[in-house]
Amino acid sequence: MRIVVCVKQVPASNEVALDPKTNTIIRDSRNAVINPFDSHALEAGLQIKDQLGAEVSVLSMGIPACEDMLRDCVSRGADQAMLLTDRAFAGADTLATSYALSKGVQALGGADLILCGKMAVDGDTAQIGPELAQRLGIPHVTDVNWIEAYENELIVRRELGSRVQTLRVPLPAVITVTRDLGVPRLPSIAGVLRSASQDILVRNAGQIGADPAQCGLKGSPTQVVKTFLPQRSRNVTEITGTTEEKCRKLIDIMKGVRGNGSGNQ
Repeated sequence: MRIVVCVKQVPASNEVALDPKTNTIIRDSRNAVINPFDSHALEAGLQIKDQLGAEVSVLSMGIPACEDMLRDCVSRGADQAMLLTDRAFAGADTLATSYALSKGVQALGGADLILCGKMAVDGDTAQIGPELAQRLGIPHVTDVNWIEAYENELIVRRELGSRVQTLRVPLPAVITVTRDLGVPRLPSIAGVLRSASQDILVRNAGQIGADPAQCGLKGSPTQVVKTFLPQRSRNVTEITGTTEEKCRKLIDIMKGVRGNGSGNQ
């Protein structure tokens, strides 16, 4: 079985820098981590590898510094990794990203199973998995928290509100997973040594046969018009006097707020 796990590097905190021209996140590796949901997708792939002897490849689209994240995935047990990096990919929405990833999967020789995290924590769209499945013309199941793997099919489970749904999924397929699927394993010493000498496959748009018109901002029908951090301010009024005087002043202030229409009626 050939498994491809799609992973993404995301900011380690909510304090992100934005490009004022494109309104997209400025990516750098100084404060970045693997998307938490993708860690669980990798663990799911490695569990299947332990069970069935599958080959696990990790695929990412990002800046050159993402190689460090991919080496970490190899140190945890992945067999190989491919990084799609090209200025042509910059500013991609989910549609353009899924297009590039589909070309990456094909460049890896295809896959029997593609695993993705439920969503990326810097976007929260949860669209990449379904869009990737549509690109490749294969079935998909989202929000999976349990997998039983066989050579030609999976039995998966997911929660839908108060119900639990169990599905039999023929392969090839795309599965997106939640954090409930399993605790990601840590790198082993042997894995770290192997990853240090592992060749990361680095490919640009031309090398994977991607149409530049479908990549990056050019291939993104949805674009962020404006992104900004909310401006917060606090005005403090000190109330002094006796208890009775404080109460009267507080009532006057509350009446003034209501009169200005900025309070709850």
